[in-house]
Amino acid sequence: MEVTLFSITVRDHVMVAHSFRGEVFGPAQRLHGATFVVDARFSRAELDSDNIVVDIGLATEELGKVLADLNYRNLDDEPAFAGVNTSTEFLAKVIADRLADRVHAGALGEGARGLAGIEVTLHESHVAWASYERSL
Repeated sequence: MEVTLFSITVRDHVMVAHSFRGEVFGPAQRLHGATFVVDARFSRAELDSDNIVVDIGLATEELGKVLADLNYRNLDDEPAFAGVNTSTEFLAKVIADRLADRVHAGALGEGARGLAGIEVTLHESHVAWASYERSL
């Protein structure tokens, strides 16, 4: 059976500093900065009673709030990330999970409770990005 979904995507960006542990990371083991373009895609099987996936304004606002908690931070100093390699993939999951928490709390409106999933993509550059997709 084919699954079909409607989706909307909102975009913002976040600037962080961090370092990694492990030889696989080469020079990125040293403290460095990263600016990510962040896309958050919200999906559902059927449109809500207003014929939308989710309120784009609320989705944009809530993505901004989630990113504000990370923006201009040295992630190495954040207790939530102690001892963690905050890779692009890992940060995509963190942002998706925090957005899901906001959906469940009603911050994106009652209609958002019908969302099927969220996918967050962090673009490291014009040639490299990572995504995390989760159901709701």
